[in-house]
Amino acid sequence: MTPTNNTADSQLENTSDILDVSSPEYFINREISQLKFNERVLEQAKDIDTPLLERVKFLCISCTNLDEFFEIRVGGVKQHIEYSTGYTTADQIPPKQLLSEIHQTATQLVAEQYRVFNEVIEPELSQQNIHLIPREKWTRAQRKWVHEFFTEQVEPVLSPLGIDPGHPFPRILNKSLNFIVEVGGSDAFGRDGHLAIVQAPRSLPRMIQLPDDGDKASNFIFLSSVIHEFVHDLFEGLQVHGCYQFRVTRNSDLLVDDEIDDLLLALEGELASRRYGAAVRLETSTNTPDHLIEYLLQQFQLSESDLYRVNGPVNLNRLMNTYDLIERQDLKYKSFTALPPKPITPDSNLFKVIAKQDILMHHPFQSFAPVLNFIRQAATDPKVLAIKQTLYRTGAKSRLVDSLVEAAMAGKEVTVVIELMARFDEAANIALANRLQKAGAHVVYGIVGMKTHAKMILVIRRENDKLIRYAHLGTGNYHQSTAKLYTDYGMFTSNPEITSDLHEIFLQLTSFTKIPRLNCVLQSPFTLYKTIIEFIEKETKRAALGRKAKIIARANSLIEPQLIQALYRASQAGVEIKLLIRGQCCLRPGVKGISENIEVRSIVGRFLEHSRVFYFYNGGRSKLFCSSADWMDRNFFRRVETAWPVEDRLIKKRLLSELELYFKDTNNAWILQPNGEYIRKKPKKESKAITAQQVLLNHFAKIK
Repeated sequence: MTPTNNTADSQLENTSDILDVSSPEYFINREISQLKFNERVLEQAKDIDTPLLERVKFLCISCTNLDEFFEIRVGGVKQHIEYSTGYTTADQIPPKQLLSEIHQTATQLVAEQYRVFNEVIEPELSQQNIHLIPREKWTRAQRKWVHEFFTEQVEPVLSPLGIDPGHPFPRILNKSLNFIVEVGGSDAFGRDGHLAIVQAPRSLPRMIQLPDDGDKASNFIFLSSVIHEFVHDLFEGLQVHGCYQFRVTRNSDLLVDDEIDDLLLALEGELASRRYGAAVRLETSTNTPDHLIEYLLQQFQLSESDLYRVNGPVNLNRLMNTYDLIERQDLKYKSFTALPPKPITPDSNLFKVIAKQDILMHHPFQSFAPVLNFIRQAATDPKVLAIKQTLYRTGAKSRLVDSLVEAAMAGKEVTVVIELMARFDEAANIALANRLQKAGAHVVYGIVGMKTHAKMILVIRRENDKLIRYAHLGTGNYHQSTAKLYTDYGMFTSNPEITSDLHEIFLQLTSFTKIPRLNCVLQSPFTLYKTIIEFIEKETKRAALGRKAKIIARANSLIEPQLIQALYRASQAGVEIKLLIRGQCCLRPGVKGISENIEVRSIVGRFLEHSRVFYFYNGGRSKLFCSSADWMDRNFFRRVETAWPVEDRLIKKRLLSELELYFKDTNNAWILQPNGEYIRKKPKKESKAITAQQVLLNHFAKIK
């Protein structure tokens, strides 16, 4: 006799009673987890198997990631402390304690970044005849050239700001390069010099390449070195006693009231204030005197725990420019040409191809061009009546947007849902909205307070007196540049059930409707979370009855506590759970009695892992979804997201094989430990090393 669900529920309850899966000790703090991800990125800068200039990029990426972490995450923690919000997470670390732990972990990370720069990257660049020359090592000829450069290109755009009763401490732009200068003597008005601030305009290059002196070396200097060396030219007749770099990071999260009348106007007003939000971090060079540091901390209303002294140039992000300036392909990854998926060719009529079958694309291993061509063909096809699309990030110059403008100007019905609140792309999206509206497109901004993060295109075409819908859904943005850097899935389909669901979702976003009854597409904030939990619970019940049960998920982040608890209960019941979580993960795998059946891996390699794929064994009738959503509170409850089912047998087989390939990676894989630390996977001596991204690149693309 087959056991009933009640029997399974009883078994699960007995198992769950053994250990409480909601205990704070079973959750990793998300902020600390994010810092751990940056540590893994920094490790790529040390990897001798990675080309040198790519290692420079990884070093810079770890720095820019840390900037955003302070701007958004640390800024948020400080606000919770300031306003006593009572904010807690599943790990239940109080905000003040968390801020202290962040400082401790971030301080170690920053120290390692500069150690890698000083002891690893810079010496290896020198070995390759690429020199970052400090000012004390300039030759006489170089110093002469730099002084002329300062006089002609730098000094005219500098505006030193003296500090006295008539000139209070100036407003300092977020993340700008600045110098605090101690000056002695009296000026033309008899004022005694004391302190001045010199801000390096953002229009000036941070890295300057010196002229070729015939030795075939690539020689660079920092703008900060130029200003340091000749800062006395700005204070003629006075004595410069000291000049020291500093940089302040500000809270850059934008808050827009849900009650506003016009989101675009409100956001434009908020963008202006982002540059001068509350300070959250002060960076200074290690040689800055204590009395000046105390002065700066006071001006920015910061404490000692917000201070980061660095052993080198403040803001290593400046090194990123060297990648483009140095034409050394031997020090970079091999270039490649991404090819379109079969059966698509450059000359394909995409509507005819999609009408016959669903087509899966894995970027950047496969070309993003078919997506651009899909919109271009829709714009020029006389049979196409309407185009509907969501846009989260697209880039300043986008061929896709050009096609939407062309379609609107040709009289087609073009509806674009633009997410104005896409973090750090707000200004670009405002400009994009204005451009599309001028062309005659219908532009809406989704639901205020509910970001539209879903990635979908719907094209309506008249064929033989019938209206046929064609769609594209993606796990990543419609951005032709990041499509070359991020791994994402996209799928073309004319499946009536899916396209009908997308039609209903677009109606939600552009007008007023009740929650629609969708055929198969899962949607946040309505059905996605509930359905994922239901599928986890079904696997749990099957495992409790001794049946095969398995879950595989791939996402950027795993944070939502109730879902984590559901995974813990599934593990306790015996479900095999394999997770590919690139960044933040609050789940602790391998905890005895809680998560022994859960494996968590993070892949950090050439491309940023960005795909979201969810697989459930489902008693042999497997369920597989690709999605725009991570497993986070915001994606489930505060965003419009989609997850679409993959029904095609061959596509499903391919997706599963690619998931399994990532679990075989021995070069770029990091295994999460129960204590929250990550250990890098090492290939066994007798085994062949596997790099999943390279395997996919070799299979799909043409390596140059």
